[in-house]
Amino acid sequence: MILERLSIVNFKNISQADLSFSPNINCFLGNNGMGKTNLLDAVYYLSFCKSFINNVDSQNIKHEEDFFMIQGHYMDGDKPEDIYCGMKRRSKKQFKRNKKEYDRLSDHIGFVPLVMVSPFDSELISGGSEERRKFMDVVISQFDKQYLDALIKYNNALQQRNALLKQEPPCEDDSLYEVWEEQMDYYGYMVYESRTRFIDGFLSVFQEFYSFISQDKESVSLSYTSHFQKGNLKALLQEVRDRDKILGYTTRGVHKDELEMNLGEYPIKKIGSQGQNKTYLITLKLAQFDFLKRMGATTPILLLDDIFDKLDGYRVAQIIKLVSGDRFGQIFLTDTNREYLDRIIKELHSSYSLFAVSDGEIALVDKN
Repeated sequence: MILERLSIVNFKNISQADLSFSPNINCFLGNNGMGKTNLLDAVYYLSFCKSFINNVDSQNIKHEEDFFMIQGHYMDGDKPEDIYCGMKRRSKKQFKRNKKEYDRLSDHIGFVPLVMVSPFDSELISGGSEERRKFMDVVISQFDKQYLDALIKYNNALQQRNALLKQEPPCEDDSLYEVWEEQMDYYGYMVYESRTRFIDGFLSVFQEFYSFISQDKESVSLSYTSHFQKGNLKALLQEVRDRDKILGYTTRGVHKDELEMNLGEYPIKKIGSQGQNKTYLITLKLAQFDFLKRMGATTPILLLDDIFDKLDGYRVAQIIKLVSGDRFGQIFLTDTNREYLDRIIKELHSSYSLFAVSDGEIALVDKN
């Protein structure tokens, strides 16, 4: 999938932009806070129907304006595709493909596959298990519609069980719990199986990329754990039901799954340096890209936001070699340092566009 043109009106600090892009690499140069990340977020929005940074849609409208609009013209092979998103304050956002509005936003997920590497990814390591489950969900949902449907239905059943647990006085009708526990077991197992297959197919590429970037200086691993590994979830939920009533929430299920991230034999969260953590996160996302490319019918778009900070020159050089290779498609890259952008352009040996970003204004300054 190639994004050929992008139009933005009143999205965050970008009042208006009409941009045409290279099918290979597009670089955005500017100081922090000028709008580089907001531009990438607009591209992200057209893939996931939401912001990468702010899930409150109305807060993405430019201050003192009443609406925002993002529209992208893509080429999927020889087939043109237009994606439109618009929202007015106090109104529901509209999402359209080729002028036809979606009945459900979830139907769009995966149509424009995309991977974003961002400083916000640090939460994958430092944050709670929810961040790591979200990582798996974002990847799998882009190529497996049944997974997203099962996840939505599981979460609905979980919400209903939690509502029973919180009732005052406590609900004592076991049959009401069993209705939702059966659904959690059924749909939860589908989620568990998909996550297991994903990690099995993802791990080797992740380790390959990390080895290349670090030049075998460290070894890394991922380990997926789930209550389903202990057996039938329905039985586990029944076993802890009384305890869950006291706590007021559900303590077993795929909403408690964990993805353990290790450097050598220890959690990277505890022993990793800033450079090792950054390398780990970038490698996760590049492996995610490779996985989606293998699983899907079209090559994803890759967004790289300020990825070189806290990395030594050697690792920067290895990352540049990796993303400049033929394993990756269209790339959008931001940085405050033109040196790195020029090195990537030199390595790429193909078309590029270089833009300057200042106070929400975006201007083409060089192309080939």
